[in-house]
Amino acid sequence: MLVEFTVKNYRSIKDEQTLSLVKANGEERNCFVPNISQSIALSSSAVIYGANAAGKSNLIEALAFMDNMVRKSATSRQQGDRITVTPFLFDEQTTLEPSEFELVFISQGVKFQYGFSLDKERVLEEWLFAFPKGKSQMWFSRAYNAKTNKSEYKFGNHLTGQKQVWKNATRNNALFLSTAIQLNSEQLQPVFDWFQANFYVIDSSEVRPDYTLEQCDVTNNKELIIQLLQSANIDIHDIEIKKEKFDPTFLPKEMPSSVKEMYIDNLTGKNVIKEVKSVHKINNGKLVALDFEEESDGTQKFFALSGLWLDALKNGDILVIDELHNSLHPKLVKYLVEFFHNKKSNPNNAQLIFTTHDTSILNQDVFARDQIWFCEKDEQQSTVLYPLTDFSPRKGRENLEQKYMSGRYGGIPFIKEFELVKEA
Repeated sequence: MLVEFTVKNYRSIKDEQTLSLVKANGEERNCFVPNISQSIALSSSAVIYGANAAGKSNLIEALAFMDNMVRKSATSRQQGDRITVTPFLFDEQTTLEPSEFELVFISQGVKFQYGFSLDKERVLEEWLFAFPKGKSQMWFSRAYNAKTNKSEYKFGNHLTGQKQVWKNATRNNALFLSTAIQLNSEQLQPVFDWFQANFYVIDSSEVRPDYTLEQCDVTNNKELIIQLLQSANIDIHDIEIKKEKFDPTFLPKEMPSSVKEMYIDNLTGKNVIKEVKSVHKINNGKLVALDFEEESDGTQKFFALSGLWLDALKNGDILVIDELHNSLHPKLVKYLVEFFHNKKSNPNNAQLIFTTHDTSILNQDVFARDQIWFCEKDEQQSTVLYPLTDFSPRKGRENLEQKYMSGRYGGIPFIKEFELVKEA
């Protein structure tokens, strides 16, 4: 469960910006109360609007960057490798300052506050606090000392295990958390598992059907996926998947040898998907199979999302998706979002965070006011993130779409007059 995310000095984000899923006072819809000490209500979803180039995607990329650092910094880099982080570049000072990321989340019944700051050379700070009984426990902190060119660590009494071993093994471009997990820290496992198994950041334009196709191999999952498609007025009767043993001779000759070796190592001896067909039942009851690529972009997109949706709702995952509306009808966007707001379809408190340009759902009673967020650029061309509740809209009495499109809440492009051909 995600409580809030804070980022500073990353791409178009200069000053500290926070996306919070804590329910605002007076808002009681589309929420749940986690079963932890001193718990507060959290939103089941959040939607982010903003003009093109306002920074919505950079906020999503910041979440993806943090996720990738936690999961891979200890395994995918070597000593001396640079960290691929980009600070705010429109200010000479911020180009020299670190980027900072922090998440507050709940994993296995415990609230955690975890974050780090870094530049292209090293991790400069890292910290983890736990709240197992509602009271703060500092488990570890790390700070780089420029004079000694070393990181200095502090460990709380509540963190057990081979802390000195983990500390000595942590490279300057890797996270202590990630390194300790590789060296079998059991106590830190729930923190890492939240990123590894419950947190998914997805670029909508890169959604592929592979995950859903894998789920179709399981009979019950396939039936649910077909039912979900049909409930969305997508008349697919069945999905046929043809698999064959992986044959490395079919890899393109122009493929780089390093990439080719990776495929060979990972797929040799395994069955891989060779053909996918969508089966339709026509009026006379006859079944007609089409190559899946012949389906519309919207059908392919909805199919690709269906497996992710069902899995997230089943496991209580957090889905973060950039531009959910791409290739989808507004009614389908509304349909997908409302799965997260329904206690029956979302019994394990999964959460959805997404960006969109689809304004029609603002007036369809989909969101409580504190679930709607906006991004816009300030005079320094820096991204500012803020909630609709900052404007105190009247509950159920304002045309939110109309007010947003008129500029009442900001976060829209201001278009200037342009003459294509000037008179001589």
